[in-house]
Amino acid sequence: MVEKLSRKEREAFFQRRPNWREAEGRDAAFRIFQFKDFNAAWGFMNRVALAAEKADHHPEWFNVYNKVEIVLTTHDAGGLSARDVDLAAFIDEAAASF
Repeated sequence: MVEKLSRKEREAFFQRRPNWREAEGRDAAFRIFQFKDFNAAWGFMNRVALAAEKADHHPEWFNVYNKVEIVLTTHDAGGLSARDVDLAAFIDEAAASF
């Protein structure tokens, strides 16, 4: 079973990833990405989807045209876990390449 981040680990995550915010009313991280156009947004989502599938850890997301909203949380842990930390790092790197 995956363990939820400790309070200290959670604080460190948000300090290291200042573009991620605490999701309102949940133990989750939230970030909005904006791309040049739909193609770029879709390419980004494709890249993240492949990594998420490989890690067996899937984001909650919403896409409209060039905007992608992502929420990360680990349902099995009841909140943020190391799996979210790892996926956030991948997502940030993927977004930077677009």
